[in-house]
Amino acid sequence: MKVYAGMDPRLPLDQVAAHAQRIEALGYDGLHVAETIHDSLAVSLLALEHTSRLTVRTAVTLAFVRSPTLVAYSAWGLSAFSGGRFQLGLGTQIRQNIEQRYAMPWSEPVGRLADYLGALSALFESFSTGSRLEHRGPHYELTRLQPYFNPGPDPDVVVPPLWLGGVNPQICQLAGAVAAGFVTHPTNSNPRYLTEICRPNLEAGARSAGRSVDELELVVGTQVITGADAEAVATERERQRRLFAFLYSTPAYRRTLELYGWEGLATELQQLIRADRWDSLGQVVTDEVMDTLVPTAALDDLPDLLLERFGHLADGLLLSAPADPVVDPELRRVIAAIQAG
Repeated sequence: MKVYAGMDPRLPLDQVAAHAQRIEALGYDGLHVAETIHDSLAVSLLALEHTSRLTVRTAVTLAFVRSPTLVAYSAWGLSAFSGGRFQLGLGTQIRQNIEQRYAMPWSEPVGRLADYLGALSALFESFSTGSRLEHRGPHYELTRLQPYFNPGPDPDVVVPPLWLGGVNPQICQLAGAVAAGFVTHPTNSNPRYLTEICRPNLEAGARSAGRSVDELELVVGTQVITGADAEAVATERERQRRLFAFLYSTPAYRRTLELYGWEGLATELQQLIRADRWDSLGQVVTDEVMDTLVPTAALDDLPDLLLERFGHLADGLLLSAPADPVVDPELRRVIAAIQAG
């Protein structure tokens, strides 16, 4: 089982290098870079520059707010710069964010993302071999790349693996068909979601493309509540209760709540958001919901818990490092134990 670290999305850019170095020293397999208030590709560059072994993967870069060509340039450059340690994870985001936060157009997301991936593959092929750029899809058409603008040809650069992140069955099917890997969303990483929605659709997508689902790496992006002792776990639990509530207030992320018959909670959280009652979000998430959906244990007990939940369902999981480095010796043992499991 591979173990990946996250990163506080509000971490200042001048602290990214130190964080990445800490993650590498702890023995993690890789670092996930989200996209919230920083450009995920810029953060990835900083992380790669200051490490030598760590895989750095965007989880996820927003596709529809960027030209495929600009993303291809960045991803290619990051792979060349790092000796192949960069992996490009892409996602769609929700319509409201694309239109109202980024002022970009929205269209049917799965077909558009499939076309986006095709455009990236065509660009990478041209970068590798110098072949003529030729991609004509329903959303993206690329037919012009003069040699002056081609960063190759260079067959020695590792083509950045394309990952997807998402929630719904259709995006899981697309990942199964074409992606190198799939990262589940924190709200939809429960074993029941993996068993009933995610894995069956990954497998269906793989079959449709004539490949095995074993060719794809599945990483569980679960929330995890942990700490050095019971007091630290309790403090982290309340912090994550508020984060949990915020995430599940998004209608697109309610799949796991529906599996457990908790649709009413999703509706209540949405109503609080509409009323601008952000401070009230955590008050409506019960201990029963938290206990069911968020793995919780002190560091000593964490490997057994996570391997029991996910060891038979995924190839890797996300385990963010607590902010206080005093726990690092124990955390290093936890990471090694999960990897050995």
